[in-house]
Amino acid sequence: APPPTPVPFAQALQKAEDDLFGRVSIADQQIDLVIDPLIDAASGSQSAATRSMQQTLIEIARKSYPRFTVRPFDSEALARKPVVLVGTFTAVNNGGAADGPRDAYRICLTLADLKSNSVVSKGVARAQMDGVDVTPTPFYRELPLWAQDQATSAYIKTCQGTKLGEAIDPAYAERLMANALVNDGILAYESQHFRESLAYYRAARRLPGGEQHRVRIGTYLAASKLARHDDMVDAFGDLVDYGLGTNQLMVKLLFKAGTTQFVDDPRITEPYPMWLSQIATRARQKGACLEVVGHTSRTGLPQVNERLSTLRAQFVMDLLLTGAPENRNRIIATGRGFKENLIGTGKDDSSDALDRRVEFKVIGC
Repeated sequence: APPPTPVPFAQALQKAEDDLFGRVSIADQQIDLVIDPLIDAASGSQSAATRSMQQTLIEIARKSYPRFTVRPFDSEALARKPVVLVGTFTAVNNGGAADGPRDAYRICLTLADLKSNSVVSKGVARAQMDGVDVTPTPFYRELPLWAQDQATSAYIKTCQGTKLGEAIDPAYAERLMANALVNDGILAYESQHFRESLAYYRAARRLPGGEQHRVRIGTYLAASKLARHDDMVDAFGDLVDYGLGTNQLMVKLLFKAGTTQFVDDPRITEPYPMWLSQIATRARQKGACLEVVGHTSRTGLPQVNERLSTLRAQFVMDLLLTGAPENRNRIIATGRGFKENLIGTGKDDSSDALDRRVEFKVIGC
């Protein structure tokens, strides 16, 4: 079959919404609905676009589908066993080429009924890229690193990896209460209520499914804003341990364009020495050998990008060895250019910062 034809964003979202709400297979006349915030499936982040989509979904449900009663995403609403809406919005190559440039957005919406424990509706569409603001929200824009998160993977699987009538992924369902607290923590952080944000993350961590990467990230960010240095260092060390344990520690070290020097913004670079010190220390404690891998976004010539990514990885490796020269035989540096882009849009702004990451992989010694 030929690939779907992307249409303007608003038109694509309208199609996905109408399919989702208009074809729901529930006999009840009134349906409680909560929305577990939509995300980008490549990074797990929320953006201006996903927040806008969520608000549009709420307005459409209230205006055109009155059988749905939209409730807050909290423990009280979840106790009523509502229908949960999950959604992903992801840059893709419309022709399906895994290594091709991202030239469209894929919208995926799914309704999961907690009473029947099944998927009761889906809506999908392809959108053109013009005029779409995918700038990450403040929480995700400021996160220091990225690692594969089981909670996010379960969310994506529930949206993209299920068919109508199938059971809800247990790994997603068991984390819903914790997810609600994480969402409260993110909103509190973005409202600059940092103490409340930290309290939400700590409460979430005590719940089943609360051991999430977002909880660790939120704890670090809130401690940083509260200037609690020791808590901040401990939280970042916790993030490093998790990343090294899963062999996927991707750190956002921002460089000046075309150079191996960090950006000239002390607000961004101030914690870099602590980050690198924690990575070196935790790796040494684990007896781990590391491959430092540089990455770039898609813009520019492939050969230049590969060379630049290697030089940046070598620069970071040298910084790691500054305080621990005895580790010289335990660390190597390589570059991948844009071969392993996560976002792949080539925007070269905060929306695809993960494509310019430095990755630390545990390798055999």
